[in-house]
Amino acid sequence: MNEPNEMTGLRREVDPLKPRGRWNPYVVGVGIGVLSWLAFGLVNQPLGITTALSAASSVCALPVMGAEGVAQNPYWAKTPFRWDGGMLFLVGTFLGSLVSVLSSRTFRWELVPSTWSWRFGGSTWKRMVAAFVGGGIIMFGARMAGGCTSGHGISGSLQLALSSWTFFLTLFGSGALTAWFVFRKNTPEQR
Repeated sequence: MNEPNEMTGLRREVDPLKPRGRWNPYVVGVGIGVLSWLAFGLVNQPLGITTALSAASSVCALPVMGAEGVAQNPYWAKTPFRWDGGMLFLVGTFLGSLVSVLSSRTFRWELVPSTWSWRFGGSTWKRMVAAFVGGGIIMFGARMAGGCTSGHGISGSLQLALSSWTFFLTLFGSGALTAWFVFRKNTPEQR
């Protein structure tokens, strides 16, 4: 198989058996579709992560709030921690990602990704604060919307739910706008 070299424009030989650090998007799409059928068929639950993650956070709150405080929290009373299809999907997502990165031999510890460093500098502290704040905003938005990219974007859109299609289109639009804003070339050195 030949693949163009981005630097020279010339084609080079590529070993199709050598891991390249990415999966075929068509195979992954079919896999997600089959996983969705299995989730609905076997555990009668749609795919989704944020509900399970929110429920798991109650376990983390136990040392701070105590069992009674967690039990009295209105959100955790409605969505208590339990080992169900959502929790298995949450754990499976982590384990599947780990297996994928290890099998492709692309695993590496990285506190400040190169794309972040290129745009915002190499400060680990700045990166950690931005990741924490961004994660909090995303989690809040997902809970407010009643689902995340897997809950709305995969499961809901497969069911043709109008709210999920609205979420998915808004997600792509706001993601494109954010990427343009954050990674635009705005100085002569970056052009």
